[in-house]
Amino acid sequence: MPQPKKKTSQSRKGMRRSHDHLKVPSLAKCSNCGEPVAPHRVCMNCGFYKGKEVLPVEHEE
Repeated sequence: MPQPKKKTSQSRKGMRRSHDHLKVPSLAKCSNCGEPVAPHRVCMNCGFYKGKEVLPVEHEE
């Protein structure tokens, strides 16, 4: 199996790995309560999705 002729420099290694970083998840506002929610997901705070109640949520008091 072939072997590399020269050592890969730290700069070249860093350039190759430049896209491997973690990305911040995008968040949208819930149309009903305004809480941050992942897009295309039911709001776990109020149970609404696209203006309709999908999940019945019990509020603790």
